[in-house]
Amino acid sequence: MQTIGKLIDNVENVIIGKRPVIELAVVTLLCRGHLLLEDVPGTGKTMLARALAKSVALDCKRLQCTPDLLPSDVTGVPVFNQKTVEFEFRPGPVFTNILLADEINRATPRAQSALLECMEEFHVSVDGRTYDLPPVFMVLATQNPIEMAGTYVLPEAQLDRFFMRLSTGYPSPEEEARILRAQAQGHPIERLQPVLSEAELQAAREAVRAVHVEDSVADYVARIVAASRQHPELRLGASPRGTLALCRAAQGLALLREQNFVTPELVKAVAHPVLVHRFILRPQAAAQGRTAAQVLAEILDQVPAPL
Repeated sequence: MQTIGKLIDNVENVIIGKRPVIELAVVTLLCRGHLLLEDVPGTGKTMLARALAKSVALDCKRLQCTPDLLPSDVTGVPVFNQKTVEFEFRPGPVFTNILLADEINRATPRAQSALLECMEEFHVSVDGRTYDLPPVFMVLATQNPIEMAGTYVLPEAQLDRFFMRLSTGYPSPEEEARILRAQAQGHPIERLQPVLSEAELQAAREAVRAVHVEDSVADYVARIVAASRQHPELRLGASPRGTLALCRAAQGLALLREQNFVTPELVKAVAHPVLVHRFILRPQAAAQGRTAAQVLAEILDQVPAPL
């Protein structure tokens, strides 16, 4: 779709040389998913989230996660109104279209848990009442996997709610030189304008659902996930939520490639960012230096793809 291509090009004006990562971030947005950006400091995690948010004409709020963050700081809190002599709900930053949760692993588990209901059910329960979030709602979270001081590991239940986990990585010397030239007179994020409306985004989301998934391809997706649950080096494989995410991500990538059906190659292309963060290695495998990515590569080699 031309509108999606414009969105990717617009973000690439800020995040130079990382088009594959930008494409997968856009796929996450189209599939109504949430995105975890995990990388070392200074690689553009927060800037990618900001650029994606600014490229869509939607409301965006930033939540700086710190150890003193409370659940009510995320979801909102009832406040007593002396004029009406009643409690009124004051919405928190989660009531937005795109929530940028910066350094999410710096928040305590109690504060992190405030996002669980929001990310899965798209509503908030406070004081016995339920409040719906906007029709377009996405959590863009960043975290630094290297720094351990003052951080809290994300629990498996929360990791499973992230549609994809991506890493931007370091730029090449040529790309870094382009970054220097692009920021000579100011940061390009300051000049970024929206190129996609909410109506266009909703239309693109419907187009993703319309991408055809052949029964044999659906079986292929299910067999990949089943193999992860039976692998001897994994203590925990992917959940049914992971199965749905893998299929939907392949549909989203097919739309970007202007294909009206999903192929096994597209499933393999999105398997790593969709599934790896859902795997838990057994201690023996981890002690031997094995990684979840290596296990997934073996599974993809072993599970036969449909012709």
